[in-house]
Amino acid sequence: LRAVHSPPSLPHELEALGKAAWDNPVYNGSPSTSLKIRAIYNPKSILENPYENIDKLPDSLPYPQERKKAEQAPRNPCSRCCLYIFKGIRGLWGTTLTENTAENRELYVKTTLRELLVYIVFLVDICLLTYGMTSSNAYYYTKVMSELFLQSSSDSGVSFQSIGSMVDFWDFSQGPLLDSLYWTKWYNNESLAHSTQSFIYYENLLLGVPRLRQLKVKNNSCVVHDDFQEDISGCYDVYSEDKEDRAPFGLINGTAWQYHTEEELDGSSHWGRLTSYSGGGYYIDLKITRAESFEALQALKENLWLDRGTRVVFIDFSVYNANINLFCVLRLVVEFPATGGAIPSWQIRTVKLIRYVNSWDFFIVGCEIIFCVFIFYYVVEEILELRIHKLQYFTSIWNILDVVVILLSIVAIGFHIFRTLEVNRLMGELLRHPNIYADFEFLAFWQTQYNNMNAVNLFFAWIKIFKYISFNKTMTQLSSTLARCAKDILGFAIMFFIVFFAYAQLGYLLFGTQVENFSTFVKCIFTQFRIILGDFDYNAIDNANRVLGPIYFVTYVFFVFFVLLNMFLAIINDTYSEVKEELSNQKDELQLSDILKQGYNRTLMRLKLKKERISDVQKALQNGTKELEFEDFKNSLKEMGHAEHEITAAFARFDKDGNQILDEEEQKRMRRDLEEKRVRRKAAAAAAADFSTNARKWTFPHVKKHVGGGGIRAGLAVQHAQPALVEQRGGRHGGSSEEGPGHQPQESPSPCF
Repeated sequence: LRAVHSPPSLPHELEALGKAAWDNPVYNGSPSTSLKIRAIYNPKSILENPYENIDKLPDSLPYPQERKKAEQAPRNPCSRCCLYIFKGIRGLWGTTLTENTAENRELYVKTTLRELLVYIVFLVDICLLTYGMTSSNAYYYTKVMSELFLQSSSDSGVSFQSIGSMVDFWDFSQGPLLDSLYWTKWYNNESLAHSTQSFIYYENLLLGVPRLRQLKVKNNSCVVHDDFQEDISGCYDVYSEDKEDRAPFGLINGTAWQYHTEEELDGSSHWGRLTSYSGGGYYIDLKITRAESFEALQALKENLWLDRGTRVVFIDFSVYNANINLFCVLRLVVEFPATGGAIPSWQIRTVKLIRYVNSWDFFIVGCEIIFCVFIFYYVVEEILELRIHKLQYFTSIWNILDVVVILLSIVAIGFHIFRTLEVNRLMGELLRHPNIYADFEFLAFWQTQYNNMNAVNLFFAWIKIFKYISFNKTMTQLSSTLARCAKDILGFAIMFFIVFFAYAQLGYLLFGTQVENFSTFVKCIFTQFRIILGDFDYNAIDNANRVLGPIYFVTYVFFVFFVLLNMFLAIINDTYSEVKEELSNQKDELQLSDILKQGYNRTLMRLKLKKERISDVQKALQNGTKELEFEDFKNSLKEMGHAEHEITAAFARFDKDGNQILDEEEQKRMRRDLEEKRVRRKAAAAAAADFSTNARKWTFPHVKKHVGGGGIRAGLAVQHAQPALVEQRGGRHGGSSEEGPGHQPQESPSPCF
């Protein structure tokens, strides 16, 4: 034990602490107002003699230095308060990259755990935010619309998916298309409430009117060979913007016969099955009733609106379901290639454009605000880390992932603001004129991109968890294995892809004209991945080439699947064995369970001391009469080893009249209070025991244990993963013995109290 002079304010502290001596399990006051007592316990004190090794403690304890720093601390309470506030704010952004954790592994683990807890809150928020913008109803909405417009067939059996010629197109557009678009009567032929508007399936409002738009190419956009010029009068090339026909044709008057640019239509390009198409063209808006729309389509058909130069026709319309607050924006595409025939495709986007309607939507608003706060927090954190580590910061893949998540989040926030403003601006304008085409394609496209961005951001956010749990042994094996074998895998990947792409070119040239899966080079690449997974139609290539087909298949499977692909596994497996062996030989030092055990043992120590004190007081009460005098009470407890100032504080708490005597009623109140405390302590001890059992499962063995400075001495059994009960006010437990400005010494508890 070492004693040093205490500051003048200590008597007031002792008086305040003494009055609550029975409530504060870590009360560490001293009976003397002129001395400060520090009690240093062996961490084994729960099970063994607490003073077993007290004589082995080194003499050079850092108390004089603590006193010096305490004397240098700012005396102004306002300055001290500002200093604590500054430290607290600065601690909010304390990470393993901003704190000096290299020499203090316990601080490293605690900082990492704090970062993990904060990040889990952020991850929960971004999950709520992302999933809150989606709905399981979206899939069924898309399914219902696709079945209606893609699978409904005409009397001749033509559906959209079966369109193969211009004749089929007109058959579909004048039959199943109009039947699916215009719903004005119930199944019993009774008119709907809003007979002028169409409610598809009685629930989905058709917004505005549908639009048909086509793109054409010029005649003589390609060259006919001299031998065929007499037989072939014209040549229409495949579609490209420079060969696009923009001249009026047919009846000339009307939008269907005159070309309109992409800017005039506020359109956008579309990537079809064959190529990419511009947002301009010749268009016609259908009418508000089925009969009028049929007449408009009949006029187009009779005047040969589709001809040899037609390369694509778009059918665009949008519907809205108020029950689920979702828009469904549909685009049916029929491409007419230069080879003849027709290729149908479609694009159905189910999006939520009106965001804030019900209580759940407003809950998501709160999540969005929290998300913005988190992004600000992480931006400041990254700036602090960049300020310390400069360009070396980007040498870690986890730091790069941090930057990616933050940048995607900032872009998502900005885009969300832009999307909300655009929806508010365009929604009223589009709905104000129900007799014109309502172009929701622009809004649906960007809403889809916004959802895609959030999906990618959420993916990276989940991957980032590995950053915080990487000091777990299992996670270390995974990350170390991948990091160590990365160069070998990269080098071997070059060899693998040389062979892989060689086979892809071979397959394209051998089977590209007959097998759909090999019709393009890109399809060949994906087809070969499918061969590795066993998803492949061998009969198709066998029928295409009975000699080279089997040779291609057998050699590809042998060299790529059995040899090269297994080489990747061999490299990873060999590296994993090396890493696992190194980790098994590594000394197990600081574990997460050590930190949990420290808290458990500290709690158990306090519970034990409290229990002993309660038992002693109960014995003193049993020895008393109906009126228990203070002297008798004090003498009984002093014989049990309790301090006089604590006995005085406990007695004064129940001696309401201050006559130094506990009457029968006051003794009953004390007994009742002690019994309640005993029951609570017993329950707390049982809970602590359960916690200790579960905590043993949490082990992070490869993190090195560090005992810094003199704040906790090695002789105090830190190596036994139990805490030294050295109380420090304003300092870091387990760190250096040097305490910051404003540090005030605090007394430790006596052995019994």
